Parts: sequence; structure tokens; C-alpha cells
Amino acid sequence: MNRNNFSCKQLVLASALSALTLTAAAQNDNIVYKDSNVRFTLVTDGTVRMEYAPDGKFLDNKSFIAVNRSYPEVKYKKSETAKKVVISTDYLTLTYTKGSGPLTERNLSIVSAKTKKKPTDGKRVIPFAWHPGQKDAPGANLKGTYLTLDGYDGDSRGDTGKMPIEDGLLSRSGWTLIDDSEGYVFDNSDWQWVAHCPNEGKTQDMYFLAYGNDYKKALHDFTVFAGKEPLPPRYAFGYWWSRYWCYSDNELRQLVSKMHSYSIPMDVLVVDMDWHYTEEGRGGWTGYTWNKRLFPSPAGFMKWAKQQQLQTTVNLHPADGIKYYEDCYADMARWMGMDPAEKKDIPWNASSKRFMQGWYDKVLRPMERDGIDFWWLDWQQWNNDKEFPRLSNVWWINYATFTDMERHHDTRPMLYHRWGGLGNHRYQIGFSGDAIISWKSLDFQPYYNSTASNVLYGYWSHDIGGHMGADSINPEMYIRWMQFGAFSPILRTHSTKNAGLNKEPWVFADKERDIIRDIIKQRYSLAPYIYTMARHAYDTGVSLCRPMYYDYPDAQEAYTNRNEYMFGDNYLVYPITQPMNDGVSLQKVWLPAGNDWYELSSGTMLKGGQTVERRFLLDEYPIYVKAGSIIPQYGDVKNLRRNDEDVTVTVYPGNEDAQFVMYEDNGNDKQYATAYASTLLSATHSADGTLRVSIGARKGEYSGMPAHRQYRLKLVASAVPEKVVVDGKPTDFEYDGNNLSLMVDIPETDCSNEKTIEVVYAKDAPVLTDGLIGKFRHIQQNCIAVKYHNPGIVFAEPLGTMESAGIAMTYNPEKQKQIVETFRKNYASLADILKQNGIEGEDARKFMLAE
Repeated sequence: MNRNNFSCKQLVLASALSALTLTAAAQNDNIVYKDSNVRFTLVTDGTVRMEYAPDGKFLDNKSFIAVNRSYPEVKYKKSETAKKVVISTDYLTLTYTKGSGPLTERNLSIVSAKTKKKPTDGKRVIPFAWHPGQKDAPGANLKGTYLTLDGYDGDSRGDTGKMPIEDGLLSRSGWTLIDDSEGYVFDNSDWQWVAHCPNEGKTQDMYFLAYGNDYKKALHDFTVFAGKEPLPPRYAFGYWWSRYWCYSDNELRQLVSKMHSYSIPMDVLVVDMDWHYTEEGRGGWTGYTWNKRLFPSPAGFMKWAKQQQLQTTVNLHPADGIKYYEDCYADMARWMGMDPAEKKDIPWNASSKRFMQGWYDKVLRPMERDGIDFWWLDWQQWNNDKEFPRLSNVWWINYATFTDMERHHDTRPMLYHRWGGLGNHRYQIGFSGDAIISWKSLDFQPYYNSTASNVLYGYWSHDIGGHMGADSINPEMYIRWMQFGAFSPILRTHSTKNAGLNKEPWVFADKERDIIRDIIKQRYSLAPYIYTMARHAYDTGVSLCRPMYYDYPDAQEAYTNRNEYMFGDNYLVYPITQPMNDGVSLQKVWLPAGNDWYELSSGTMLKGGQTVERRFLLDEYPIYVKAGSIIPQYGDVKNLRRNDEDVTVTVYPGNEDAQFVMYEDNGNDKQYATAYASTLLSATHSADGTLRVSIGARKGEYSGMPAHRQYRLKLVASAVPEKVVVDGKPTDFEYDGNNLSLMVDIPETDCSNEKTIEVVYAKDAPVLTDGLIGKFRHIQQNCIAVKYHNPGIVFAEPLGTMESAGIAMTYNPEKQKQIVETFRKNYASLADILKQNGIEGEDARKFMLAE
């Protein structure tokens, strides 16, 4: 993998070089071989760093890719002769001919290990033989990501053709080479800045990763030398409202008030470029002075946003530098040693440490003090620095801005900008740019998310619903896009400045509005699960949205079904990206072997190891939960600011015992690496029909940690039990007949105490995972709808009792078995029952759509 795209500039001042310290002592004992010109270092048992330095001065400074130089101990074997050295681990064997100059195919080879023990985790060695200069097999690389979706209709753009997605860290060949030879490095100053390597162009610095089909190992091994994927603040996983629109303070207040009136939660308010003046002589594409006509008091606006518990970001297009008419100009000019009275423009210069420090201190910091929480950086101009053409502006601005926040903010650093190249995973979150509004664009984005995880860029934020290329919103397409967005890393709606592209939920028809609102609420309900998986990404390098081949590398379907992905460890998602046919969407879904899968929309348990064709109405979506999964969820919340929200421990059907470790921390501090807490949730099944659920004693501590929390247990697709015992005491429960769910409130709220719940079922308790939940919902929806075509209709006994079956169980749970048997019997004769009620034609067809 060539890394020219993320090189930094050559500095011409000798002082920059003097900041480099090239001391071999910085590396630990993982240096397994070293002579006067060559050094091999084991990063892990599957990753080796290989260096050649003509003067013997090896590099221990951080490069743009490799920011860690000290590694955990690695077990290896080494044998030497007068001519050769051989280094072996469980994953690779490296052979080098001593004293033979630069690393080439004549003196260096790496082959797959032959001594690796048979793995017990399903992963395997893939035989390979590599030497310097060797390219990977065509089509083997599983790809990474690309700068932007700007102007792309799916994966194509009219003027440039197919998107040139970069190669990623993973290959079906079982190995990857990262060539860092031409990369710039950081100096050792307090705020590390760019410096070029000694002997630039003459040294070799390469990382070879061997992993077989254990893709997760490769990603983790990369983090050992390239750094972790930072955990965003918890609020980032809520709903972001964004629109390119000339909003005023008043308009935004009305917008937020209406969101609240519709009980739509929201966490982030994004204000596009019209927050500043844009007319000639006062502003433009670049601007830093608040438009006082729209925002008479920027500080007052920010104060109001904080009162609404919203995080705020504004758009920056910094390429035009700082003009004389900006409010910040005089301070910045003096900082740069210029006379403000001369009114000379201050050009953008990202490679100047002086300029960038002034940009943060004199231009951005005052707005941050007023309440800006993070910056939406929107670089769309020249790719590389004008003075030093190998410095990527996107990569460098991301680094500089993120690290400035680390240095000066008490809260967790976060930015929102485009992908700049390998190593950019350390500076989230990604703004994917201006996609075309089309089904093709929607169809491409799940794949685009998944391959981005192959370079650890796990937090793409898309313009959900698309940005441009249409004059109106297709409600069906928008709802499908929102359903995908709810199971994406970031849920942010956006569109260009077009009066017809309104995405406020209330502008849609009532049914569509309710679906959109339910999608947003579903996203918030999953926040404890999503946040736990985001912490998992920090620890392991495995992103929230990941391709199926991470877990199922030997299944060809994991590669060919490119839009299917795992959302964390427990959810399988296959977005609908085509319009419905006669009111229904058909989706062929591959369900991997190894466990059964519970279909969320219908309540059907499906066997793993098969491809099934399933049917979905507009308010339904292909989401599958691993059988027996335990998922922590929130109830109704307004935002993700609090740490003490009630948590519902949701247990899905399945006979498998299960565990889930729920993660929590302060939510927006910088100490999360060590200051956090975890709670073990577990479920075990007994042969006598008893389900035992444990909410373990919380372990760990963090700032602002609540001592108490209200827990609730929810059992999905559950029969009505004979009894429920909480901490040894019989207790009452609620039963939701429409959703076939059992709910138990847990009296003990002290988080330091374990809580145990036993749910005892009768031996002949009905199994309710045959799609009954979906059938209840469809009958209810259609019985309501048919009345609007025939207000005088009187439902006969069978159809009327079918419509009320779920609520009847809520009132009389002890009659569940009888109610379920009657419903199933009637449902088997639904076509005849509809005829008896005079329901024919289109109305009858809709009753049968989901079957």
C-alpha cells in the first residue's frame, strides 16, 4: 500500500530537523534483528516492521501512520548463520540475507508460518509467499474508503467514472504491506508538527501484516502501531439536524420547539455556512463573522442551544484565508506580524505552525468560548499544500484540529470532516459530502460504510436522504434512507438549499411522519448498545458497521452480499435500497450458520445457514438479531446527555445462554480510556423451562457516575409465565399482548448490587416466534384502513377477534394459549374470512401483502 497521499511537506529550515531525535532506545526489545543498515521489529506476532537506513540512523519518531513505537512482548524464534537470519512467529517466517543492502526480492522473503497450532476460533492460515516489490493478487484487496461522495450517483460520477476507492488493510490473500517509506514524520515539539525523514527517498520503512482470514486480528494489529479509533462523545450517536439553509436564530428556535412538540429527540444542531456573511465585501465561501441580521446575538443563540441541551457545530470553508473585513482580522494580522491597517488578506497556510496556532487561538477559540462544541470542516479546494505539494490538506487539517481540541478542551475531542488517508482513523467523524439524491446513492452507502471499516474509518456521517439532484423528496426513498441511517455510525439528515427538499418529519403525511419519528426513537433506544460497540471499536479496531466477512470469512456470501453488514456484534442489517413493488419490498437475506436469527419486524425466528426471501412493508426493515441476544436499551429520552437514564435489559428468544457487557462512561470527558464502568448482563436457560437473567454488580468508576439506576427486564416474543421472582421475591409483571413481550420492573436500583430475575414458564407454554407479532400488526393496520373505504363495515366474529387478539392478551394474559390458538386457526383461513366480511379487491390484497 503506497502512502504518497498522506505525506507531509519538506521543511527547509534546519531548525525543523533539529527537533528530530533518532534514538534507538525509544523502541523496546521487540527489535529482533539489527545491523548497520537493517532493522526488523515485531509489532505483534503477525506484524513486522522492516527498515533500511543507508547511514544506520533508524527512525523512532512518529510518522503520520505509525504513532506508536513501543509494543507488547511478542513470542518468536530466531535462528542465525553467518549469512542469514530467520525469524518465526505463529503467523509468519521472515528470512533475510545479511549485509546485502536495501530490502529487495533478492535478500528478503516472508512466508506463512507452518508451525501455527490449529486455531480453535474458526480462523485459519492462508498460505502465502511474499518478497519486496510483490503486488497483491488482482481483486484480492477488500478495499478501504474514499475522500468523498461529492457528486457521486452511487459509485459513479459523470465526469470521472467509477469511484477510485483506495485499497484497505485487508486482503483475501491473508497479508497486507503498508509502505511508509515516503511518509513524513512528526517532530518532538509540544504540539507535534511535520518534519521530513533523514535520507528522504533513500530509506525503506515497511509494515507487513500476516493474518490469514482473521481480519479482526489485522485491524487490531494495525492499532498497535497506528493508534486507536477514538471514542466519540456519546451525544454523537443521537440525531443530528442539518440543512444547507439560510436559517435565522428565530427559525432554529421554532424548528427545535416543533421537534420537541412531536417528541422527536435530538442531540446535535448543525448550522451550515449562512451563519456568517456570504455577500461580496463582507464574506463568501469562507467566513468568520456572524451574520448579525440572522443572529443578532451569537452568544445568546449559543446560550439558548445549551439550554435546549443541544451540541452545536457550524460549517467552515477555510481555503480563502482571512479577509480584512472579518471581525477577527486585526487580532490575527497582529499575530502574523502584519499591520491590520494595510488590510492585506491573510492566506491559508496549513503547513505554517504559526498560522494554524493563530487560526485556533485568535479566530476559532473565541467562538468556542461562546458555545461552539466542535467544527464542521469542509475542505473542497486544492488537495495538497501549495508550498509543499506532498502534504494532504484534508489529512493535516484533521490532525491539527483534533489535536488542538485535545490540548485545549476539557471535553472529548471530535471533528467532522472528510477522509484524508491512512492514519485518519484517529480523527473522527467523517463528512462524506454531497451525494446525489437517488436509489443508486442509497444502494452504494452500506458498502461504502463497510469497506471504510477496513481502514478503521468507522464513523462516516452521510447526508441521509441525499443532498442534491432532485427538487422534491420521495417519501419512500427517504424512509428507506432513514432506516439505513438509524443503523449507520451517525444519523444526520441534510439537503442542499432547495425549497422542495424539506426533511422535517412534520412535512410528510401522518403515516410517513410517524414512521420517521419511530426510526429516530429506535435509534435512541439502542444508544446503550451502540455506545458499548463504539467502545469495542476503540479497544479492538473493529468498527460499529462491519462487513460480514469479519465474522464469516469462509462463507462466499459474506463477500458477494456486499450491502449486508453487522451492526455491532448482535445485529445483522440488510438495507432496502430499491423501490417497493405493489406496496411490498422483497429482500433476499443471507443468514449465516452458527446460530438462529430473530427477524425484528415480524417476530420470526429463522434458521441460520440459509438465504431467505422476505417481504417488508414501508414501516418494516430487514434487521436480524442473533438468537438469545441481550441488548441494553433506553426508553423515551430527549437526548443522550444524561448518565442516569432508565435501562431496559431486552432478552431476545433463543435457547442459547448469553452475555453482554454494557459499557458506560462520563459521555464527554477525555479520561474514558481508564475511567469507565461495565455491567455484566447474562441469561441462562434451564431444562425445566426457567429463564434466569442477571444484572451484575457494576464494576469500575468514572466522573459523574450515578449510584442508582432503574432497570427493567423485557423478554421479547415471550409466553406468559407462571411466575416471576426478583431477588428471591415473587413479583408482578406486565404483559404487552400486541408485541408479545413480558416486562418486569426491578425494585433494586443500587448499581453496586447484583440483581437476579427468574422467569418460570409452563412446560406447554406456546412458542411465539412464528411471525405472530407481525401478523397482529398487519391485521390491526388493515382493519383500521378498510374502515376508511367502508365506514359502515361491521367485522364478523373471526376478523374482529383477530384484530383485538393482542390487546385481549394484555387484559387477560392468563388466556394467552386460547387466544393464540384461535388467532392462528383464523389466520389460516384469512382469505375466506375476508370474503365473509365483504373485503375484496385491493383491500383484501393489502391484508395478504406481507404473506
